[in-house]
Amino acid sequence: MYQLIAEDKFNNLRKNHKKQDIIILAIESSCDETSVAIVKNGREVLSNIISSQIEIHKRFGGVVPEVASRNHVLAIDNVVNEALEKSGVTLKDIHAIAVTYGAGLVGALMVGVTYAKSLAYALEIPLIKVNHIKGHISANYIAYPELTPPFVGLVVSGGHTAIVKVEDYMKHTLISTTTDDAIGECYDKVAKVLGLGYPGGPIIDKLATEGSYNTNFIKHTNKAKKDLSISYSGLKTAVINYLHNKKQHNEEININDVCASFQCEAVDPLVDKVVYSAKKSRCKRIVVAGGVAANKYLRTKLAETAKLEGIEVFFPPMVYCTDNAAMIGCEAYYNLINGEGLADLTLTANPNINLKYSKK
Repeated sequence: MYQLIAEDKFNNLRKNHKKQDIIILAIESSCDETSVAIVKNGREVLSNIISSQIEIHKRFGGVVPEVASRNHVLAIDNVVNEALEKSGVTLKDIHAIAVTYGAGLVGALMVGVTYAKSLAYALEIPLIKVNHIKGHISANYIAYPELTPPFVGLVVSGGHTAIVKVEDYMKHTLISTTTDDAIGECYDKVAKVLGLGYPGGPIIDKLATEGSYNTNFIKHTNKAKKDLSISYSGLKTAVINYLHNKKQHNEEININDVCASFQCEAVDPLVDKVVYSAKKSRCKRIVVAGGVAANKYLRTKLAETAKLEGIEVFFPPMVYCTDNAAMIGCEAYYNLINGEGLADLTLTANPNINLKYSKK
């Protein structure tokens, strides 16, 4: 009975979205942030509450899945209540529930998915499943009301690195993706070897400003930008070997220089590839998404390089770079009005969800 009611309401919302406001309660729990947002018509954020576990996981040097899951359970009810209170709406005003069902840590995802299913069932309203990575791209729609597809998207996070052509709100064509490590994962592993702590990306970004790019860990050629393949395993290994050799010979290690050199070799080729992809696709806009979008060097390098080619770059505000539910509510809205994403009560977490991009 619930599913029939949900389908009927989903279809009515889709048909009448131009005539009425649609308010979505969105839940994000894919990793170590418990976040709930209330989003109106896809782009107006009424509230966006984020309960972070960074301080908890610092002592372990990274996210511990079991610890993350338990803390989501402890936090989610309070975060939902805070989001509702701050938004000024009640559960009776909510038209649909959205939730991240992948990709991410399976236990963490299950907390959000289970809560979302229960809430949707109790309220007899549609449940909309959201792809976490597409949600990151949608964060820019909130930050830039004038932004619409098409554009080239650069997804850079701890789990994903990809260049995509966003042709419309529903169609994403994969241009290139990493064959091994993601850029954020590489940052964290290098930081761990350097003894810098967790999360490693912001620490390396900061120390790099005090160092110099004076070490070539891997060889780059002028053809690199046209070779759109992305890989970070080799760079990670090269840095580890460099540090090992230095220690073996009792040579001093300038950590700031290592950070600067690593960061340039991680970011510069990626910038070249995404700008080249935009030119080849005849797109005048690049949109950056994911946690590594907060990296200051990436922001500066990409903006400067793209400007030389007459390409505009959009970066989300810092709060929308990391995991948040507002971006999930935005993505859910565009799914809904395009008749996509309606889930039933059999929905479960999918930690290795396919990004569902169209192939070139």
